[in-house]
Amino acid sequence: MDLATVVGIIVGLALIGWSMFSGEGISMFWDPTSLVVVMGGTLAAVIINYKFDQLARIGSALKVAFTNKTVDPGELISTLVSLAERARREGLLALEDDIVDLDDPFLTKGLQLVVDGSDPELISNVLETELTFLEERHRLGRGLFETMGTTAPAFGMVGTLMGLIKMLKNLNNPEAIGPGLALALLTTLYGALMANLLFNPIAGKLKVKSAEEVLMKSVMIEGILSILAGDNPRIVEEKLKAFLSTEVSTRIDVRGRSAKAGDIGEAEVAAGE
Repeated sequence: MDLATVVGIIVGLALIGWSMFSGEGISMFWDPTSLVVVMGGTLAAVIINYKFDQLARIGSALKVAFTNKTVDPGELISTLVSLAERARREGLLALEDDIVDLDDPFLTKGLQLVVDGSDPELISNVLETELTFLEERHRLGRGLFETMGTTAPAFGMVGTLMGLIKMLKNLNNPEAIGPGLALALLTTLYGALMANLLFNPIAGKLKVKSAEEVLMKSVMIEGILSILAGDNPRIVEEKLKAFLSTEVSTRIDVRGRSAKAGDIGEAEVAAGE
């Protein structure tokens, strides 16, 4: 589980809840009509923006945001260097025995293409294409929450306008002014809270995790092509470490000791960040 995501949401809700309770009680901040306007409008907008099969990705996107499944860069580089050593010593066909022990489908596919004798350009094209579509899937999942983060405050403003209209049309009835004003203000509050405490932060977390996974896949592609080219294992190690920031790469020992997996968030793609 990604504790940072959980702790952030709990802390945010706790502090906001405390500030609400510290006044005249939380009941004054509760209005079902306002909640329906914001949540219903946001849900409708997301359904309009996406297809139903795309909406089904919300669950998997949430799972990614709340879990801490990351690839240890040190372990990955160590694996690739070991494979490079065996390939130089025993030949590329010897890697077939190692492929069955790998648990990453992307790495397995690339090495299988190597063992099958595929052309380097073909291997690069296949893996780069898969990486491109991986990024697209990540972008879709992130986009769902970005859309909710954009539309929630907008429907908060819609509710505000509805409340103001209701209030202005009943100025001659003092009893109707209070409910109308509550609807006007609470919808804005609900929309802002949902967008800035839930939807936008989750979208941001998905963006960070997507960048980490793409980085590790890029390391795999470079390692696979280096193995195919017959590069010296030491050269392979240095080439793969170049994908990481200096601070992280200096803490990686291909003999088994490595930087913590969470440190890959600090890593930099050579042509990127």
